[in-house]
Order: sequence, then structure tokens, then C-alpha cells
Amino acid sequence: MGRELLTVIEQIGREKGIDANRILEAVESALLTAAKKRYGAAENIQVRIDRKSGEIEAISLKKIVNEVTNPQSEVSLAEARKVDSEAELGDEIGAVIEIEEFGRIAAQTAKQVIFQKVREAEWEVVQRDYTARLGDLVNGIILGQERRNYIVDLGKTEAILPAHEQIPRETYRRGDRVKAYLLEVKRTLRDVQVILSRTHPNFIVKLFEAEVPEIAEKIVEIKGVVREPGDRTKIAVVSRDRAVDPVGACVGMKGSRVQAVVRELRGEKIDIVAWTPDSRVFIAEALNPAVIEKVGVDEEKKSALVVVADSQLSLAIGRNGQNVRLAAKLTGWKIDIIGASEYEKERVVRDQETRAAIAHQLQEQHAKLVEAESAAAAAQQEAPAPEGSQAVGQAESGNEEKAVG
Repeated sequence: MGRELLTVIEQIGREKGIDANRILEAVESALLTAAKKRYGAAENIQVRIDRKSGEIEAISLKKIVNEVTNPQSEVSLAEARKVDSEAELGDEIGAVIEIEEFGRIAAQTAKQVIFQKVREAEWEVVQRDYTARLGDLVNGIILGQERRNYIVDLGKTEAILPAHEQIPRETYRRGDRVKAYLLEVKRTLRDVQVILSRTHPNFIVKLFEAEVPEIAEKIVEIKGVVREPGDRTKIAVVSRDRAVDPVGACVGMKGSRVQAVVRELRGEKIDIVAWTPDSRVFIAEALNPAVIEKVGVDEEKKSALVVVADSQLSLAIGRNGQNVRLAAKLTGWKIDIIGASEYEKERVVRDQETRAAIAHQLQEQHAKLVEAESAAAAAQQEAPAPEGSQAVGQAESGNEEKAVG
């Protein structure tokens, strides 16, 4: 019996990835619970499983006293000496309890506790192993669907692909293989939940890391990813090596690398653009595939006005504004787009308004200048002549009269 118990525990340990000693401790704890349930919680009982033979030993320890007041924890000296002739007052003496005496209910309790302890140990292993893999790609097999959430077999445990983490219009059948991003590992009262995602932007990052060696080797860096899952993704990349074209590296020969990612995403469109610290250039790149004529920016408001040819206007904006919306998220700028003809009309109007404003300003300045000159002249005429000037005038006038005479 004992050897068989050890064999079973060792087998469970190998299958579940749990330390066998931990299971033995759980069994000891369960048997102790069963014994206390059978003989009373007040009993001082110890349960031990021999690690070599597997034999189970249950002992009820009692203190030797002169007068017994609590039979569950005490025994008289006379009774103790029947077992051990050298027993003394104050010593503890143990009586072996037969495991079979626990009874059917106690055995069932022990079984439940053992099961729970093993499950808790399994949860800890799952939590530890998958927490270490957070942010990685994982592969699994669809087991079924519950409340629109897919249950995925990862091998060591089952994971959940929630409805809100699924790519829209994407469906699976039992037995289908699925690749996903390991998003979260959380402990609940009943189990450990491993949460997967196929909509997270980092899912795109990991897919490109798997397909593009330059990204895995840190030669090409992904600076940003924005998505509307199932429809379109924009990804900004930059190279740390001038000899490596970051966009070309991600696209691959004849588009082989990016197409592998597109297939995994079931046809989701992917725009790969070159990142640059020049805001104007980056905004123009982010609006790919539209061709941009000019970009004006307001650094303070972090807003941009983009001018495109009329034929490119709908492409730049995208269906339901998707292209410009994703470009704005990728760059972090507010982007307004205008057609070239409309821009030209507005420019003519702005020029006319500017010229009119300048002309009006010049007229006002001229009027103020004339007014100032008139005021100065009037003030000069009204001012009284100085006394010295008047005396000199009178003398000059007298001299002139004498000369005439």
C-alpha cells in the first residue's frame, strides 16, 4: 500500500510538473484533517508519511497527568505505563491510530482535500510558467466555445480567447490550430486564467518578429503600431543600420514576409511606413498609400493640414475616415486633409483677404499720418511769437521807415 502510494504520487508529480514532496505534504495535511474530523479537533494528532516506504503513520499524542480532565489530550500515569513502563508525569505519549478507523466520511474528506491541494499546486505551476511567458506568442488547439469565448488547449493548461480579443468575423472549429498573444495570467478563487488576444497591437509586433530576422536581431525597430482589427494596421519602422531599408526588410522578397503576417490575420491590410523625427515627412508617410503634395504643421497645437491631389482625397481619408484616423493615432498629430483645388480656392481667398487687410492698414496709417501733420501745423500757427522776436521786428520796421524817408 505504502509503496503504491509513493508510485502514484511520483507519477502525478511527473504528469503535472509538481514536486512530489509537495503532494506528500498535501496528503499528510488531508489525512490530518480526516483524523481530526473522526476523533475531534481537540485531539493532538500527528500524521506522517515515510518518504522511503510510503507507510502512513498516525499518532494521537497525549500529556501524562495525575488527574485527567480532558481525555482527548490527557492520559493518566497508570494508563501511560501500560504502554511505556518508563513514562513520567509531564511526558507525552503517543497511541497509533489505524488509518482504516477514519471511516468512509473521513476518507472522502481526505480525498477532497488531496484533490484541492493538488489543484492548487497545479495552479501555482501554471501561474509561474505562463507569467514568465507574458507577451509571447503561443500556439494552441481550439477545444470549444463558451459564451462566445474560445477555450484553447495550450498543452499544460487551457486558455481563454475572449470575444473582445478576437478579430471580428473570425471563426474557429473544434480542433483548429490558433496562434495568439499571451495577454494576461490572473488567479481567481477557482483557478488560474490564461487570457489570449489576437487584437492587441503587440500581436502584430510578435508576428513580425517571427517573420523578420532584422527585427528579432534589433537592427530594425518597430516604433509604433495602430490597428482596427480585421480591417487595417499601420506600423512605423526605423533601421539602426543605414544599409538596411526598414520597410523593405518587413515587406520581404516579393512581399513574402508581410504576406505571411497578412495570412495569419485573415487578410487584414497592413501599411508599413518609415518612421522619421521630421513631423511633416512622418505624417506624409503615415497617410500611405495616398500621395501627399504638402504638409503644414502647427507645433504648438500639434495639428497638421495636409494637401493632396483631388484624385487622392478619398484614398487619403480612407473608408469611413479609417486611413486618416489611423495615421493620426500613429503620429500623435491631429490631421486635417484638403484637396488641392479646394486648397487653391481657399488660398486665393486668403490672399485677397490678406491684400485687403494690408491695404486697409496702410490707409489707416496714412490717415493717421495726415491727421498728425495737420494737427502739428495748426498748433504752430496758434502758438504766440516770443518777446525777443517781436522787439527785433519792431526795430527792423523803424529802420525801414527811416530809410524810406
